[in-house]
Amino acid sequence: MTRIDEHGYYGRFGGAFVPEMLFRNIEELRRVYTDWIAEPAFQKEFQALLKDYVGRPTPLYFAERLSEKYKSQIFLKREDLNHTGAHKINNTIGQILVAQRVGKTRIIAETGAGQHGVATATVCALKGIKCIVYMGEVDIERQAPNVARMRMLGAEVRPAKSGSKTLKDATNEAIRDWIQNPEDTHYIIGSVVGPHPFPDMVARFQSVISEEMQKQLLDKIGREHPDRIIACVGGGSNAAGAFYHFLNNESVKLTAVEAAGEGVESGKSAATSILGRDGIIHGSRTLLMQTKDGQIIEPHSISAGLDYPGIGPLHAHLIDSGRAEAIPITDKEALEAGFELSRLEGIIPALESAHALAALNKLALEKEEVVVVNLSGRGDKDLATYIRHMGE
Repeated sequence: MTRIDEHGYYGRFGGAFVPEMLFRNIEELRRVYTDWIAEPAFQKEFQALLKDYVGRPTPLYFAERLSEKYKSQIFLKREDLNHTGAHKINNTIGQILVAQRVGKTRIIAETGAGQHGVATATVCALKGIKCIVYMGEVDIERQAPNVARMRMLGAEVRPAKSGSKTLKDATNEAIRDWIQNPEDTHYIIGSVVGPHPFPDMVARFQSVISEEMQKQLLDKIGREHPDRIIACVGGGSNAAGAFYHFLNNESVKLTAVEAAGEGVESGKSAATSILGRDGIIHGSRTLLMQTKDGQIIEPHSISAGLDYPGIGPLHAHLIDSGRAEAIPITDKEALEAGFELSRLEGIIPALESAHALAALNKLALEKEEVVVVNLSGRGDKDLATYIRHMGE
């Protein structure tokens, strides 16, 4: 089973492991979120904002030169062309509408690469709601353009100074804030992680990606499904959106690309599906990089958005059950793929998306195989990193 059950589990992964202070918030969301999302008035506003504000549908672009190199038919789902430059805005638009319906007047979020922080700050500015974004000190330094954008949009950016000072630690700080302010605060979680109903709710908002993909493929190749979908996975919201409408179509291969950092066995990696085992992090049971006594192992990736020791419970289930294949990609391979797309197609991808593109080198693609790579974000935020490695 690839859909979530009534208790918030995909197979053995998922659930809601939360402090008593947050139980009321979680229960309120769990009881009503599916009804609200299906409500005609909600959908009317949500769809109007996706169209007129975000700029959807995003194109499905046939990458001719990339296809020629890899001897297959490669399409790019251009989430980088969304307002704010990534897929994250699909979810934050949906969640800000949910927050308004539960009467919350204060929004918190976590961010790694900064794209979710920018998307959250954007919708809070749109709706006139106070916004606080938690971000690791390391990520604040390496993603300075996005920090500036958040502040320009009126958000307060609070640094996480513990642990590795990256995404995990920013999430820890956001959860602490939520525990202290449960009455007026909604936590816009940026990925398919956290306690139920967040993994399912985020996946539903991101499913617009695969919904559009079906229509676009029918127009371009005469059928609604590709042979393979490739997407990067940290927590995995862009992958959940790209996979969503194909989860039960076994003819579609699902490829989840993780950050191997300096190498899977280097001690500096974020390849959770290989290095992880069952554990609980940020409110759900999933695969988690941890020591024998259950202490979290600090992840590493050149990509701030993939620098996470866990993985969303949906993806843990897909990989564990064999429905999806996980491929680890190193920092070096991701950089090479980013430069390659830039020079072959004139598109500079986010480093997260570059990991997905690098998987093309690892797969035995067939000549007529139709492959969709979800280009989850644009590379503006990563230019400083690209520049440092230019010419290597």
